[in-house]
Amino acid sequence: MGILNVTPDSFYDGGKYIKVEDALTRAFEMIKEGVDIIDVGGESTRPFSEPVSVDEELKRVIPVIEGIRSKSDIPISIDTYRAEVAKKAIYAGANIVNDISGLTFDAHMAETVAKFNAYAVIMHIKGTPRDMQLNPYYNDVIEEINEYFKERIDFATACGIKREKIILDPGIGFGKRVEDNLKIIKGLKRFKAFGLPLLIGTSMKSFIGHVTGSEIHERTEGTLASIAISVWNGANIVRVHDVKKTLKVVKLVDAVMKS
Repeated sequence: MGILNVTPDSFYDGGKYIKVEDALTRAFEMIKEGVDIIDVGGESTRPFSEPVSVDEELKRVIPVIEGIRSKSDIPISIDTYRAEVAKKAIYAGANIVNDISGLTFDAHMAETVAKFNAYAVIMHIKGTPRDMQLNPYYNDVIEEINEYFKERIDFATACGIKREKIILDPGIGFGKRVEDNLKIIKGLKRFKAFGLPLLIGTSMKSFIGHVTGSEIHERTEGTLASIAISVWNGANIVRVHDVKKTLKVVKLVDAVMKS
């Protein structure tokens, strides 16, 4: 899953693809590099970020989704927690709703996903982007996320979302300490009991900088290492900024696993 942030303030590439033509150039570049899914986001959800209006989010993402879909049938994910944005993104050509809130921030999100028979990424988050990194704490991070997934899957299916359309994301960096992120990557296999695809998003995040002593644009090696371990431990989808390098890593890990 290739990240396409059409925002001025995302933590890694904010402002780089805010113009529609730049975003589309990057989208088609990722397709050439071998991306499987393009994840389009119009609001930064980095720690301590402020929300934008629905109108602003729509203005950012819809032209990009329409532009990609006009020339490609690549699966498109809309990274949003708002039902109105999800609905209009699906009309524009999106197939997947990637909701950082696990269908909790907007009371209409689950019914919207169900109505359009879209895929839903249910992510674990503790708090909101504005406050999630203010002293998060877990007694057992894996067990707590497992309990959350169980409750959210039951909720989603009760709202009409087909179980086979659900993807789980443990939410690296979303209300997690460094040690929590490391434990999640190490213990990914414990989430496989649900029998659903696992998505992991470690790309360039601060825990990598903390462990490796790297500034934000020097975290490629740490990112690739985290991806290799995650795939080995059961991740089915990896959400990344650098598609080209990641694909080489994933191909090798897959080859070893299948040998």
